[in-house]
Amino acid sequence: MTKKTVKIKFIDQNNNEHPIDAPVGLSILEIAHDNKIELEGACEGSLACSTCHVIVDEEWFDTLEEASEDEEDMLDLAFGLTPTSRLGCQIIITEEMEGLTVKLPAATRNMMVE
Repeated sequence: MTKKTVKIKFIDQNNNEHPIDAPVGLSILEIAHDNKIELEGACEGSLACSTCHVIVDEEWFDTLEEASEDEEDMLDLAFGLTPTSRLGCQIIITEEMEGLTVKLPAATRNMMVE
């Protein structure tokens, strides 16, 4: 049985678009790593850093589940924070996310909490 996928798009620091068939149930961080998209994720998705910071396209931001308080705390450490910033490890792909677009910030700040 093949896993359901949706089409999403990453936009890198050079504004190049990377369309991806994203498996439902994986995080933006996992999908980026599986597709050689340069999204760091120093804490490997354990919500202990802000290096998987992504900027969600405005038309999609309000459709996502709200960020937890822990995610908000980590986002405060992110470089280049925007009103539509989220952590890629916290966005889990659902079937309703067909067409989601996320942009990678110009830089990341690794302030991992160990």
